[in-house]
Amino acid sequence: MNILLDTHTLLWYLENSNQLSVKAAKILEDSSNNLYLSIGSLWEISIKLGLGKLKLQNSFSDLKPVLQTLKIEILPITFADTECYLNLPLHHRDPFDRILVAQAMNHSLILMSRDSAFDAYSIQRIW
Repeated sequence: MNILLDTHTLLWYLENSNQLSVKAAKILEDSSNNLYLSIGSLWEISIKLGLGKLKLQNSFSDLKPVLQTLKIEILPITFADTECYLNLPLHHRDPFDRILVAQAMNHSLILMSRDSAFDAYSIQRIW
């Protein structure tokens, strides 16, 4: 499977949080899956860290080698992603979540998220 991780999915996985579903953890640990993290999620994390709304167990700069070790590919935001974003209905108002929807659509990815609001879009969500 080709899976795009929602920001909370990555954070809960890294923190070994009990908020991460058992199904999600198993999928993340299955090396046959291709895992992606949007650069938008990294941007969201850095914003929340800067505002003091988020704390990480390690430093932000430690994320890069962790992502490499876990074989999570950073997905850039392309012009085509922003075109898709522009045409999305406003089921979800959060700009970071909306770019995830656009990227999932544009790159044929399954979105791994607890957020059922994504179900209003024509994407596949797993949790």
